[in-house]
Amino acid sequence: MKEPKTNLKATNMEIDSDVREYFFKRIQTLSKFINFDDPTLIMDVELGKVSLHHQKGDVFRAEVTITLAGQQYRAESTKEDLFTAIDEVKSELENVMQKNKKKRISFIRRGGTRIKNLLRGWIGR
Repeated sequence: MKEPKTNLKATNMEIDSDVREYFFKRIQTLSKFINFDDPTLIMDVELGKVSLHHQKGDVFRAEVTITLAGQQYRAESTKEDLFTAIDEVKSELENVMQKNKKKRISFIRRGGTRIKNLLRGWIGR
Protein backbone atom coordinates (compact mmCIF):
# COMPACT_ATOMS: atom_id res chain seq x y z
CA MET A 1 0.00 0.00 0.00
CA LYS A 2 1.44 3.35 -0.96
CA GLU A 3 1.35 6.46 1.17
CA PRO A 4 -1.71 8.62 0.29
CA LYS A 5 -1.45 12.24 -0.82
CA THR A 6 -0.92 13.98 2.49
CA ASN A 7 -0.63 17.61 3.52
CA LEU A 8 1.32 17.30 6.79
CA LYS A 9 1.61 20.43 8.90
CA ALA A 10 3.64 20.76 12.10
CA THR A 11 2.57 23.42 14.59
CA ASN A 12 5.02 24.78 17.17
CA MET A 13 7.33 21.78 16.80
CA GLU A 14 9.30 19.67 14.31
CA ILE A 15 7.91 16.34 13.07
CA ASP A 16 10.63 13.69 12.97
CA SER A 17 10.56 10.46 10.99
CA ASP A 18 9.50 8.36 14.03
CA VAL A 19 6.30 10.38 14.51
CA ARG A 20 5.60 10.32 10.77
CA GLU A 21 6.04 6.52 10.59
CA TYR A 22 3.90 6.03 13.70
CA PHE A 23 1.12 8.16 12.23
CA PHE A 24 1.05 6.33 8.89
CA LYS A 25 1.23 2.94 10.63
CA ARG A 26 -1.87 3.84 12.66
CA ILE A 27 -3.75 5.30 9.69
CA GLN A 28 -3.09 2.16 7.60
CA THR A 29 -5.51 0.30 9.90
CA LEU A 30 -8.34 2.31 8.29
CA SER A 31 -7.78 0.43 5.01
CA LYS A 32 -10.93 -1.62 5.61
CA PHE A 33 -12.95 1.59 5.20
CA ILE A 34 -10.99 3.51 2.57
CA ASN A 35 -8.82 2.62 -0.41
CA PHE A 36 -5.40 4.26 -0.01
CA ASP A 37 -4.65 3.75 -3.71
CA ASP A 38 -7.59 5.99 -4.72
CA PRO A 39 -6.27 9.11 -6.50
CA THR A 40 -9.08 11.25 -5.05
CA LEU A 41 -7.91 10.58 -1.49
CA ILE A 42 -6.47 13.64 0.24
CA MET A 43 -5.40 13.74 3.87
CA ASP A 44 -4.86 17.03 5.71
CA VAL A 45 -2.91 16.34 8.90
CA GLU A 46 -1.87 18.77 11.59
CA LEU A 47 0.35 17.56 14.42
CA GLY A 48 1.93 19.74 17.06
CA LYS A 49 1.72 21.64 20.31
CA VAL A 50 -1.18 23.83 21.33
CA SER A 51 1.25 26.61 22.28
CA LEU A 52 4.90 27.02 23.17
CA HIS A 53 4.36 28.18 26.76
CA HIS A 54 2.35 25.19 28.04
CA GLN A 55 4.44 22.58 29.86
CA LYS A 56 1.86 20.30 31.54
CA GLY A 57 -1.55 18.92 30.72
CA ASP A 58 -3.04 18.42 27.28
CA VAL A 59 -0.26 20.02 25.27
CA PHE A 60 -0.12 17.96 22.05
CA ARG A 61 -2.74 18.13 19.33
CA ALA A 62 -3.52 15.92 16.33
CA GLU A 63 -6.09 16.81 13.68
CA VAL A 64 -6.89 14.79 10.56
CA THR A 65 -9.30 15.53 7.71
CA ILE A 66 -9.73 12.83 5.06
CA THR A 67 -11.44 13.75 1.80
CA LEU A 68 -12.46 10.83 -0.41
CA ALA A 69 -14.88 10.92 -3.35
CA GLY A 70 -16.92 13.82 -2.01
CA GLN A 71 -17.03 12.46 1.55
CA GLN A 72 -15.17 14.19 4.36
CA TYR A 73 -14.11 12.58 7.62
CA ARG A 74 -12.61 14.71 10.39
CA ALA A 75 -11.22 14.05 13.85
CA GLU A 76 -9.11 15.94 16.34
CA SER A 77 -7.63 15.23 19.74
CA THR A 78 -5.63 17.09 22.37
CA LYS A 79 -3.63 14.95 24.81
CA GLU A 80 -0.53 15.11 27.01
CA ASP A 81 1.39 12.87 24.58
CA LEU A 82 1.52 13.18 20.78
CA PHE A 83 1.35 9.41 20.24
CA THR A 84 -1.76 9.17 22.45
CA ALA A 85 -3.36 12.00 20.48
CA ILE A 86 -2.63 10.17 17.21
CA ASP A 87 -4.16 6.96 18.60
CA GLU A 88 -7.30 8.79 19.69
CA VAL A 89 -7.67 10.49 16.30
CA LYS A 90 -7.37 7.12 14.57
CA SER A 91 -10.00 5.65 16.88
CA GLU A 92 -12.36 8.58 16.32
CA LEU A 93 -11.95 8.35 12.53
CA GLU A 94 -12.65 4.62 12.69
CA ASN A 95 -15.88 5.27 14.63
CA VAL A 96 -17.02 7.94 12.16
CA MET A 97 -16.28 5.72 9.15
CA GLN A 98 -18.00 2.70 10.73
CA LYS A 99 -21.09 4.82 11.43
CA ASN A 100 -21.14 6.10 7.84
CA LYS A 101 -20.75 2.57 6.48
CA LYS A 102 -23.70 1.34 8.57
CA LYS A 103 -25.85 4.27 7.39
CA ARG A 104 -25.02 3.56 3.76
CA ILE A 105 -25.81 -0.17 4.08
CA SER A 106 -29.08 0.61 5.89
CA PHE A 107 -30.08 3.08 3.18
CA ILE A 108 -29.39 0.52 0.43
CA ARG A 109 -31.37 -2.17 2.26
CA ARG A 110 -34.35 0.13 2.81
CA GLY A 111 -34.33 1.05 -0.86
CA GLY A 112 -34.22 -2.60 -1.87
CA THR A 113 -37.12 -3.42 0.45
CA ARG A 114 -39.19 -0.59 -1.03
CA ILE A 115 -38.55 -1.75 -4.57
CA LYS A 116 -39.39 -5.32 -3.64
CA ASN A 117 -42.66 -4.21 -2.02
CA LEU A 118 -43.55 -2.10 -5.06
CA LEU A 119 -42.99 -5.08 -7.31
CA ARG A 120 -45.22 -7.21 -5.09
CA GLY A 121 -47.91 -4.53 -5.05
CA TRP A 122 -47.59 -3.60 -1.40
CA ILE A 123 -47.38 0.14 -1.87
CA GLY A 124 -47.05 2.17 1.32
CA ARG A 125 -45.63 -0.45 3.69
